[in-house]
Formats: sequence, C-alpha cells, structure tokens
Amino acid sequence: MAGLKELRTRIEAIKSTKKITSAMKMVAAAGLRRAQGLMVKSDAYYENLLHNAQRVAFDLKQDEKTKGIKFVYPQVMSGTGRDESYLLVVLSSDKGLCGSYNAHVARAAMARLNALLDEGKRVDVICIGKKARDILKRKYASHIIKTCEGVARKGIDFDEIIDIFHPILQAFEQAVYDKVEIVSSYFKSAISREIKARLLLPICFDENDIHSDVPINMAGGAFYDYEPDKAEMFEAVLLMMIKAQFYNAFIQAQASEQGARMASMDNATRNASDMISKLTLRYNGIRQSAITTELTEIISGAEAI
Repeated sequence: MAGLKELRTRIEAIKSTKKITSAMKMVAAAGLRRAQGLMVKSDAYYENLLHNAQRVAFDLKQDEKTKGIKFVYPQVMSGTGRDESYLLVVLSSDKGLCGSYNAHVARAAMARLNALLDEGKRVDVICIGKKARDILKRKYASHIIKTCEGVARKGIDFDEIIDIFHPILQAFEQAVYDKVEIVSSYFKSAISREIKARLLLPICFDENDIHSDVPINMAGGAFYDYEPDKAEMFEAVLLMMIKAQFYNAFIQAQASEQGARMASMDNATRNASDMISKLTLRYNGIRQSAITTELTEIISGAEAI
C-alpha cells in the first residue's frame, strides 16, 4: 500500500505542475500576441522611415551630380572609416522556461565574438538580459562591460529602450567603436526564429532603391520641399531610423522569447499529461492487484474454515 500512496502523491504533484505550465502557456500566448501587434506597427514605421531616408539620399546624390555640391554625410552613416573595434549588443531574456532560446542566443554571440577575436579585433559586449550574460561570462567575462536587466519586465517601452541606446550611440559618435552589431532573435513564427548578428552602426542602406522618372521634388503626384534643408533632414531621419531599428530588435526578441516559452510550456503540459496517464495506469494496476490478493486471501480463509 505504501507504493500506492507514493504514486498518488506523485500524480497530484504532476497535476499541480500541469496547471502551472498550462497557465504559463496562456500568459506567453498573450505576450506573443501583444509583441506581434507591436511588431506590425514597428515594421510599418521603420519601412516608412527607410523609404524617406532613401528618398532624401537619392535627392542628395542628384544634387551632387547636377550642382557639383559635395555633402558631408552624418557619422552614423559614414562611421570612422576603420574596422578595428566592435561593440556587440546581445539581447536575451531575464527569465528561463523558454526552452533553448537563451542558449541559442548565447551560442550565436560566442560564434560572432570568436570570429572577431580571431581577426584581431577589439570587442566589447553589452548584455541586455541576464541569461546570455550568465553563459558568456564563463569564458568572456573580460569582454562584458555592461548588463541591463528587467528591460521588458512590464512590456516594451520605447523611451526605456532609447535610454539604453543613447550611450551606445554616443560611444560610436566619439569613435570609441568602429562598428556596433546587435545579436538577437528575429521572429518568424511561434515555433520558428532566426538568431544572428546584424550591423547596427554605421547604418547601411541602398539609396539606389529609389528609381524615379518624375522630378526629384515630386512624389505620389505631389510636389515637396525640405525645411530647413536636405542634409539636416537626412541626419534627422537617419537617427530616427536607427532608434526604430534598435526598438524593432527588442520587439522581435520579445516575440521570439514568448513564442519559445509558449512552445516550451505546451511541451511541458503535454509531457505532464502523458506522465499522469502512465502513472494512473500503473496506480490502477497495483490497486487492482492488491484487491485481487485480498480477495484471494479471504476466499482461502473461508475455505479453510
């Protein structure tokens, strides 16, 4: 009977765990829906900024060709002209229970870090989220200069994320780093994501993507002009673009994390259900065997009398 008591206790414990994992799955699903909604808006905003930046860059190139003007492009686009020092910004989560999500982010960061170090580059790392930090510090503690925790605890706040970005931008503008890369997960679906390193600064885009046979000061059938001037407008749009790109990376990482957590909790719930079924079958088998033994003993005793 002691075996039955142990099995009954274990089944009840697994049922409690199943309730927790099922609730966590629903919470993660709600977080994923919020992140997907933000992602749609952020993507549209970034694409609009990109189109405007390409349009202004196209106009500047046309002025250089037709008027012989040589513009000085913003540093966020031109950079330092060197390729010696790098800053890696690694986005992970502060909490676990999301499968191998954080391990894959850390693995991608280590692969990029090793590649840069093998090339003789100087590399510093900023970890946003403590999980990747905990993995990276085992081997690369000397390269980690800062860790930010709890960024997305109550949701993704644009101002909070830009506060993190400002010191990074300032360090780039002061030529502390030649390149700034961000290592994070890019959302594809609830069960699919792509983790890679992407160049953040200097910003790169192809202004030749804008092809137009209409006058350069006309778009969508309407004429336009710049206030105060094209160069200043271009710098302002580029800065907005970089902030939007940084913010978008956070949203993509948040959606990837919630998708990974939802899938992980779903698997845990399914495993708990399977384990409950197996233990219940075993419990019923032992109980039936015990009842059969007792009945046999009663019948044998009755026959002996």
